[in-house]
Amino acid sequence: MQLTEKELEILRIIETNSRIELGNLAKMTDQATEDIETALKKLEEMRVIVRYSTIINWAKVDDYEGVTAMIDVKVTPKRGVGFDEVARRIYRFQEVESVYLMSGVYDLSVVVRGRSMNDVARFVSEKLSTLDSVISTTTHFILKKYKHDGTIFEQVEEDKRIVVSP
Repeated sequence: MQLTEKELEILRIIETNSRIELGNLAKMTDQATEDIETALKKLEEMRVIVRYSTIINWAKVDDYEGVTAMIDVKVTPKRGVGFDEVARRIYRFQEVESVYLMSGVYDLSVVVRGRSMNDVARFVSEKLSTLDSVISTTTHFILKKYKHDGTIFEQVEEDKRIVVSP
């Protein structure tokens, strides 16, 4: 699908700030607000813009319980559909946040969220590993997020003192 330069410019801007006001977006791209609305609606209908989301640093929220794991999955692809069929079966589980087809040793990377490590372990042992096409899994628990989707979670204060040397 071929997009115009203006549409690409809109996408680049809203990718970093999806809450930008239409008026500001129009000024930044030198277009009328109505043209921006039309372009956004078109991009949404074409599923180029799939969803607007918010990144939350859950580590800052007291009493939040939850764990995220990245699971490497080796599967046997099925004739005629490759990895797509097993990926669809996996992403339908409510615990699954993301599924990616990967190059390398493992075929799929699955991001899973649960209330505890036991919830994730139960998901892997009772749901994921029991699928016919799944050969093996390796689970990695995320202990701390430093950066996610281009957003740095902990801004480190830069030392602004003047360096003095003898």
